[in-house]
Amino acid sequence: MSQKPEIITFGCRLNTFESEVMRSHAENAGLDDIIIVNTCAVTAEATRQARQTIRRMKRERPQTPIIVTGCAAQINPGEFADMSEVSSVIGNAEKLEAKSFIGLGLAGAERVQVNDIFSVKETAGHLIDGFGDRARAFVQIQNGCNHRCTFCVIPYGRGNSRSTGLGEVVEQIKTLVGRGYNEVVLTGVDITSYGEDLPGAPTLGVLVQKILTLVPDLPRLRISSIDSIEVDEPLYDAVISDTRVMPHLHLSLQAGDNMILKRMKRRHMREDAIEFCQRVSKARPDMVYGADIIAGFPTETDAMFENSLKLVEDCDLTWLHVFPYSEREGTPAAKMPPVPGNIRKDRARRLRDLGKIQEAKLFQRAFGTKATILVERVFEGDDGKVVAHGHSEQFIPTTVETNAVAGDMVDVTLSAVKDGCMVGTP
Repeated sequence: MSQKPEIITFGCRLNTFESEVMRSHAENAGLDDIIIVNTCAVTAEATRQARQTIRRMKRERPQTPIIVTGCAAQINPGEFADMSEVSSVIGNAEKLEAKSFIGLGLAGAERVQVNDIFSVKETAGHLIDGFGDRARAFVQIQNGCNHRCTFCVIPYGRGNSRSTGLGEVVEQIKTLVGRGYNEVVLTGVDITSYGEDLPGAPTLGVLVQKILTLVPDLPRLRISSIDSIEVDEPLYDAVISDTRVMPHLHLSLQAGDNMILKRMKRRHMREDAIEFCQRVSKARPDMVYGADIIAGFPTETDAMFENSLKLVEDCDLTWLHVFPYSEREGTPAAKMPPVPGNIRKDRARRLRDLGKIQEAKLFQRAFGTKATILVERVFEGDDGKVVAHGHSEQFIPTTVETNAVAGDMVDVTLSAVKDGCMVGTP
């Protein structure tokens, strides 16, 4: 009996979107029994996990072709082509083209399809009508990055920044809302650079306001990771004035010390991040912030790290994505004096511990308040009752006893905390 294509996705929300594009292409090409591994290159650990998964899948399904793609495959295709478990390697541009999947993984097919990612000049609007069993939909508005942070290899996996046409984005969201999706997430590599390459140079703020105006039936809009220093007034106005924009912003901060930020070649200082969060929170007090923070960047002293810890409180950050610094070959940071690995890990642990404290503070503030939960999965609780798990507007993980199904929205009062989640009462 043939199986549908299995896609294993590592990394960012953009990869999640692109995996669904690949699923559609693979099914249309008749590739039933196939495994596609969509890799990430943000850290060396992410690449290691991808290789480990490839070997495990081959042991479990030795007759099934394994196709490898994503940022790690784009940056170093030979690393994966040399693995005996891998049938084919395709690049980040090729994985989004239907023609790449014709005969993919079969005898006689081209084994490596990876071209120069910097030759790609535009991002097509890939129209997809669903996301498997996912409750929320992801819409790609942009790809690539024109910045060259000293620690980052992602531009070499994604190419230069290029945007999806405004009209294509709106039509994609209309389609998804028409199919019953209650929440859409705008995603990309550097979404605050949206529109720089389009006629008239519409900004992310202009796009968000167009979506809110032209798709009035969209219940919830989330904005994925942004560079706060690049937020324009239209985006600020949309965030503070339209409750359909969720009160949860994830910020690409990376560090809280100005010297480290300069050595990272970031575009903001710690004072810019604090000013942004204070300004938004003053206008919209229910706003909650997440952030990416790197622990143990080269040359980071104890005092510099303390500034990152302090930034968590100064900006009232809650949902932390913490990464111990990972050397990426060919980047300027890899040539800087390193922080010992054990210190990196310890600093990452301290940041994560602080993140847990910040989460507990948010739960305490939210206790007794009303929220609407987007149901993501349903399971049977310890007492045999049906329990739904999802996230609130502020991205608080919440469980609730209800007969709702994935994709539904349930109004609750947040009434308790259990196992790292809040408990909602319908």
